[in-house]
Order: sequence, then structure tokens, then C-alpha cells
Amino acid sequence: MTDQPAQSDRSAQSAQGTAAPPSGCPAAHPDAVPLSGLEYQQTPFQLYRALRRDHGTVAPVVLDGGIPAWLVLGYAEVSYVTSHDELFARDSRRWNQWPAIPADWPLMPFVGYQPSVLFTEGAEHQRRAGVISAALEEIDQLEFSQDCQEIAGQLLAEFAGSGQAELMSAYAHALPMRAAVRMCGMPLEGADTDELVEDLRMSLDASEGDDPVAAYVRVQERIQRLVAEKREDPGPDVTSRMIADPAGLTDEEIVQDLISIIAAAQQPTGNWIGNTLRLLLTDDRFAVNVSGGRVSVGQALNEVLWLDTPTQNFIGRWAVRDIQLGGRQIRAGDCLVLGLAAANTDPQIWPEGHVGAQVNSAHLSFSNGEHRCPYPAPQLADVIARTAVETLLERLPDIVLAVEPEELTWRPSVWMRGLTSLPVAFTPVV
Repeated sequence: MTDQPAQSDRSAQSAQGTAAPPSGCPAAHPDAVPLSGLEYQQTPFQLYRALRRDHGTVAPVVLDGGIPAWLVLGYAEVSYVTSHDELFARDSRRWNQWPAIPADWPLMPFVGYQPSVLFTEGAEHQRRAGVISAALEEIDQLEFSQDCQEIAGQLLAEFAGSGQAELMSAYAHALPMRAAVRMCGMPLEGADTDELVEDLRMSLDASEGDDPVAAYVRVQERIQRLVAEKREDPGPDVTSRMIADPAGLTDEEIVQDLISIIAAAQQPTGNWIGNTLRLLLTDDRFAVNVSGGRVSVGQALNEVLWLDTPTQNFIGRWAVRDIQLGGRQIRAGDCLVLGLAAANTDPQIWPEGHVGAQVNSAHLSFSNGEHRCPYPAPQLADVIARTAVETLLERLPDIVLAVEPEELTWRPSVWMRGLTSLPVAFTPVV
């Protein structure tokens, strides 16, 4: 993620990187496929199968504006890339495409270098990730679950008496947002918090007409104010613990890492909740169990991470040197997009005809290696998602989908997998 001053000085960014870009940027591969279109948005799995059939486990793709990159589709290949930081690094200043990137490029919030834990490497990454882990480890997960139940109850009370609701906006995204801001020491209610969440959405998953770069600048400004407030008046929250950590992070470092924490807790977890509720409400395998003892909620949550993961594709890694991967010649400075959804459904790891039967957690939905979601972030996300689903089903036991399953549509994004809406009906509860 980046701000506008950083974007406007792309040449300086490249010069500061640990590997200078080549003098001539490579053109897109002649067989490159645009990483866009309705196929990605509505039926991505069919497209991943086609890409794997036509290109193998590493496919040449074209990003917005005709920028070339590689989409890593294979489970083994994604695992290899994420396990070898010395070959495929996170510092985006290595990218050999910077001279071709405009300052207002739509994907700039994903790739423009910032002093964030997302772009650090080696010992510096371990230091920064260690501060985040230490701050999150102080969260009592039982108390956090109770907080999430309280938030769920408040949200449910707003629509339970009406007998109908649109769950994505009223519940699935609202609950992790409130949990994240409480965790970091921000107020649950208020225009300030609402604006922050909307700006995070635009910066991470922009719709047509949104300005993701300007939105991200506003996100930075709000979190800067939060850090300043907590330096003056610390509390029992993640922000205050990061400020007090002996590692001595600067305010700028804390701001960037807090944005990463809040963004990861909000958008992906909200879509995880929504995708799981869709599965439970549309798949006959879960109908009996869900209406009974809720024994299948955990199974549904795990299955969604395998087959409908909220983070479909992640940009990215940058090749440190020329290297072969999946039969492709990757040049130093090339960008690799991690195809997490494609890797999770790789036929090489699924027995024929048994996709969806996995009960383990070997999926790549939280990534892998040094840059995977830091412990215990996945566990906290699970607390939020599990509490959200179980509380909803307990309070509204006869909830049903209010439209035909085929009428549900997905948000227009190749990066995130989430429904545009999830309308439901139920017996009103006073």
C-alpha cells in the first residue's frame, strides 16, 4: 500500500530497492491472459482450470493497463514461492515495471512500497511481525469471543424484528469491522469509524468510480490520529501494546502495520462469513446438521477456505534473480501473483471427484512461509467468523435464502471473493 508522494516518485523507489530493474522492461508474454473479466468474478474456478490446461502451473497474465505479470496456479508452486523469500521477495521496489506504472494506477494500494510489515524482509520482517504477534497474543480469545457475541447481538437486534435482512452489509462485514476497531482501540460507533471502513473497502477492493489511492491516503490519516491518541492515552488494546513494545517501532511503522491488521480483519473475514453463510443456506449437505446441533459450522468454515477462499489472488512476490518456475523463465524483477484459490483447488492435491472433502487445514488461504498471516491472526479471524455464523443460526434458527441461489452474484473483483448481497428471510424475533 502506498500514499501519493511515494507513488509520484517511482524512479526513486526503484533506485532504493535491493535489486535495480533492468534497463528495458519486458513486454507481455504473447499468450498472456488479462487478469480481469466476468469469468474471474462469477466462475473463477472454470477459468483457473482453463489456464492450468493451456499454460500449466504458472500462467502469463496482464494486469490493469497492460502490465505483464505471472499468475502462479499450482499448489506446489505457490508453496515454493512463499517458502523461498531469498528467491521471491516482498519488496516491490524490485519490480522491473515501475517505469510503465502511472501514479494513479488502480492496483497501486496493493503494490506501491510502504514501510509496512507487508514489504519488509529478513530480520526486519521478523522484528515487525514479532511486534504484531506479541500485541495479538495478549488478546484473551475467550473474552474476544464474548466481545464478538456482544457485537453480533447488537447487529442482530437492528434487523431481527423485521423478518428479513441483507446480511453482507448488515452483518457479515459489519461484525469483523466492529471487532477490528474495538481490538485496536477505536470507538465502535461514529461517522469517523464508518468512513474508515468505507475507505478501506475502496483501497482494497475498488468498485467502478472509486478512487482507491485517495481512499488509502484517508485511511493513513485516520490511523495516524489513532496512534497519536494512544501515545497520549494508552489502553488495553493492540495499538497501545504496539507503541509500548521494546522493539521501538516508529509511528509511521505502527500506522502501516495497524492498517494491515485492520484490513486483514475486516474485508477477508467479512467475506469468509458471507461465503460460509451462503454455503450453509444453499448446500443440502449442511441443512440437517445446521438446523440441529450446529456441528457442521466448523466444517463449512474450513471448506470455504479450501473452495471459496475470500482472498482469491494476492499480489505479489518479485523475483530476486532469473529463475525457472513451473517450466517458465522468470526474469529478475518480474511480478508473481499468488493464485491462492487456484492452488487450493489444484487437482494434484485432490483425488478425482473429491474436491471439497478435505477436513484438514493445509489450504493456502492464510498464505504460507515467513509472510503468512502472523500468529495468532488466523485464530482470531476464526473466532470472529465462527462466532458470527453460530450466533446468527442460534438467534434465527429458521433463516432461509430470500432469493434463488443462482440469483446471488459476486463482487466484481479478481482479488477478493465475496457476495454483492445475501438477502435472507426468517421468523421475526422481538
